Amino acid sequence: MNKCIRISKEKPVPEDRKTYADAVFSLVGGKDYKCFVQTFGCQQNEADSERIAGMAAEMGYSITDKPDEADFIVVNTCAVREHAEKKALSLIGQYKHCKNNKKELVIAVCGCMPSQEHRADEIKHKYPYVDFTFGTSDLYMLPELLYRRLSGAKRTFIIPEDKPPVVEDIPVVRESNYRAWVSIMYGCNNFCSYCIVPYVRGRERSRHPDAIEAEVRQLIAEGYKDITLLGQNVNSYGRGCDFDCDFADLLRRLASIEGDYKLHFMTSHPKDATKKLIDVMAENEHIARQFHLPLQSGSSEILRKMNRGYTAEKYIEILDYIKEKLPDATLSTDIIVAFPGETEEDFEKTLELLEYVKYDMVFSFIYSPRNGTPAAKMENVVPDDVKADRMRRLLDLQTRIADSLNAECLGKTYRVICQGQSKNNAGMLEGRTEGNKILLFASETARDGDYVNVKVTKTHAYALYGEEVK
Repeated sequence: MNKCIRISKEKPVPEDRKTYADAVFSLVGGKDYKCFVQTFGCQQNEADSERIAGMAAEMGYSITDKPDEADFIVVNTCAVREHAEKKALSLIGQYKHCKNNKKELVIAVCGCMPSQEHRADEIKHKYPYVDFTFGTSDLYMLPELLYRRLSGAKRTFIIPEDKPPVVEDIPVVRESNYRAWVSIMYGCNNFCSYCIVPYVRGRERSRHPDAIEAEVRQLIAEGYKDITLLGQNVNSYGRGCDFDCDFADLLRRLASIEGDYKLHFMTSHPKDATKKLIDVMAENEHIARQFHLPLQSGSSEILRKMNRGYTAEKYIEILDYIKEKLPDATLSTDIIVAFPGETEEDFEKTLELLEYVKYDMVFSFIYSPRNGTPAAKMENVVPDDVKADRMRRLLDLQTRIADSLNAECLGKTYRVICQGQSKNNAGMLEGRTEGNKILLFASETARDGDYVNVKVTKTHAYALYGEEVK
């Protein structure tokens, strides 16, 4: 399989994305064709899917949530953990019946999974009803790939380049009218030993701050209230670019826009988190008082094996400064349990650090080896029973910490954005605090996207409960 496959041009068509989109529209426009987009993975994938939907609409497709009625299916995949890949492959297998029922149906697979050559090759040979694949950095090629397939070209499987271009002006169909994702950069240069992301999303590329500001200004003008800036490591934004603007500068610039909104961001890498960034957060009320700072392990030796670029001591130093400047900030982190070679002493250091920091939320995972990463070849694999025991102990500790922290919220009033009916609590509406804590409440008047003042009347480790305050 060639790298970055391009189909030979049997028909002379211009190269730009918009022209290909117009060419597809000439084929499907006015025929009530529908597109279904299935998304797996992180917020970056969700943002990518909104652009896929935007291009589909531009090409004449209406968006549907029913794959059985679609004329074009796009499966946007994740490769961070093996479970996510298997789930996506299983779903792709189920779409075979859709193809059998509608021969003209086009099926595409994109995202992180087919950016791996072995996965693209697997899809090519085991899923013959998939028409083409493309990677996270090749979204702009969707109109071209679809046009060529509709015009009779052969199936195509693209392996992305390490540093593809940053393409602006891709249309977006957002799922929400009050919450928005804004990608400020793409790719990753960190090469943590357990992580597949640099191999499937390429090297770091930052968008120009002018383009980001224009997008955020438009969102605020349209009434968006919750805007999240996305990047694999937002703290390295602007590095190696021809403009002088780091992430702290960008945040200050965006926070100066007038309006009623909050800026969130993720993900922030500890090795690049600066005091300047924390100071900017403390100075600007438009920046949410929330800090997600992935720890992964409390053991400096395990962090070294993970190639994280910081020690536990350096991490604590950063957290102490956050607590000093942002004492009311909600803190969250990621933890990997049972990394190869993790001893009981290493794990105890993780528990000790959790006790010290007292995170509001912890997103924990048992280590999952990813093919192609250095950690997948490491020895001293932790036995399954030890993995399970450590995860249980970690969750027990964090539940106690979260329960205690949330208890301090009792009687306080929070301004939240109503996110509609709770899926797990009948009759309750769901909102999130500025710090991203779930707050469930009852209201007869609140609608999706409304600001609501809610007084906390009951607390739980993983949710707050309250009543609307007029």
